[in-house]
Amino acid sequence: MRVAIYGAGSLGTILGAYIARKGVSIDLVNRNKAHIEALKANGATVTGTVSFNQKVSALHIEEMSGKYDIIFLMTKQLDNAATVAFLGDYLEPDGVIVTLQNGLPEVLIGSIIGEDRVIGCTVAWGATMQGPGVCELTSEPDCLTFSLGTVNGRRNPRMEEVKSLLENMGEVEIDDNFIGSRWSKLLINSTFSGLSAVFGCTFGETVDDPSRRRVAQAIMKECFDVCAKGGIRIAPIQGKDVVRLFDYSNCVKKRIAFMLLPLAIKKHRRLKASMLQDLEKGKLTEVDAINGSVCAFGRKVGCPTPFNDKVVDIVHKIESGVLKPSFDNLKLFNS
Repeated sequence: MRVAIYGAGSLGTILGAYIARKGVSIDLVNRNKAHIEALKANGATVTGTVSFNQKVSALHIEEMSGKYDIIFLMTKQLDNAATVAFLGDYLEPDGVIVTLQNGLPEVLIGSIIGEDRVIGCTVAWGATMQGPGVCELTSEPDCLTFSLGTVNGRRNPRMEEVKSLLENMGEVEIDDNFIGSRWSKLLINSTFSGLSAVFGCTFGETVDDPSRRRVAQAIMKECFDVCAKGGIRIAPIQGKDVVRLFDYSNCVKKRIAFMLLPLAIKKHRRLKASMLQDLEKGKLTEVDAINGSVCAFGRKVGCPTPFNDKVVDIVHKIESGVLKPSFDNLKLFNS
């Protein structure tokens, strides 16, 4: 069985290192030549909450050849249509793309290669690229979990093989309510990744200050509301019922949820959003696929999302140079 990680940045490099560490053959593919050359020369160096070095098979995109049975897709969604069409030429007839991307990417990918050749995967951990070949795991080791599924609810024949590969890193659940799991991850990303990019800080710092925490709570509440109106049942996150803990209909529950937010993100305090990392490098972000997905679904079901709308607006202004990631952006939410 041939397996590749396409878009092996911070998360993909760490995942590939864990899999290779167990003696499984896997190709790490990236267009960043400096990163690939460092991986070839020195292996993958994982730092942060764990520390190890692992020899890996690393390829630049131009070095790809043959067909793969499983391709883990871990690029940003900025050019997903072209990326998936390109990868289709490297898939076996019964091969699958496993998307670990943020947002809700499965529908577009399925429209290109067929919905029965797509498996969705959510991850509950984060990472940061420190330099070529060096990636920092920013979540605690007991948070290395995955959720697998399909948006149509059908079990893919490759599902168990994918599960076995991911179990080389952490616990894997095959989820019959995968769309609910997607929204669980989208809820976290919209809240903490969105504000990490807006404020220029880590996940933990987004809720350290009460005023910033109120904005985070409002973003999260909009996610609960659009899902409730759209008939989506948000799945638990690592066994925790986030709806019961953080949704509210009265002042008492709202206050309790407000107090719980810093505890909820404690194991991921050090995580810095990939959107913020992109902004720091002068790159465009995938905010439209994260907070923008909440806004789009809100419009579809008739549920306002002013706080997510504002995150999208601020991040686009940062991309264009009008604003910078800063705690000063808090005042932009006042209205």
